[in-house]
Amino acid sequence: MPFGNQEVNRCPRCNQAVYHAEALPAAGKQWHKTCYRCGLCKKMLEPMTVTEHEGNLFCKQCYARKFGIRGVGFGIGAGALAMDTGDRFGNTESLSNKPNYATPPGTAANKDTNADE
Repeated sequence: MPFGNQEVNRCPRCNQAVYHAEALPAAGKQWHKTCYRCGLCKKMLEPMTVTEHEGNLFCKQCYARKFGIRGVGFGIGAGALAMDTGDRFGNTESLSNKPNYATPPGTAANKDTNADE
C-alpha cells in the first residue's frame, strides 16, 4: 500500500499543513477554516461571498473597494461616489484624483519663472 511520502497541501495564509477534514478549497488552493478570511477586513468568508485576486481571498465588499471600477456613474447610491481611498482597510494602491500633467503655459507657476528672464 502506498503510504509513503505524499505531498501535503499547505495553507497559503499560515503555511501549515492542511488535512482533508479541515480543508476549504478556494483560488486553486486548500485553506484552513480559520484562515478562510478576507485579506482586508478579516471577516470569515463563505463560498458565496468569496472573491479571489492574485491568490488572496477577499469578501465581495472589500474586493469592490480595492479593485472595483472607479468614477462617476459606477456604483449604487451616494456611497459609491465617496472619495474614500480605503486606507483604513489597508489599501495602499489607490489612485489619486489629482491630474498628473504639466501646468499649462501662462499659469501662475509659469509666470514666476518668466518674470526672472
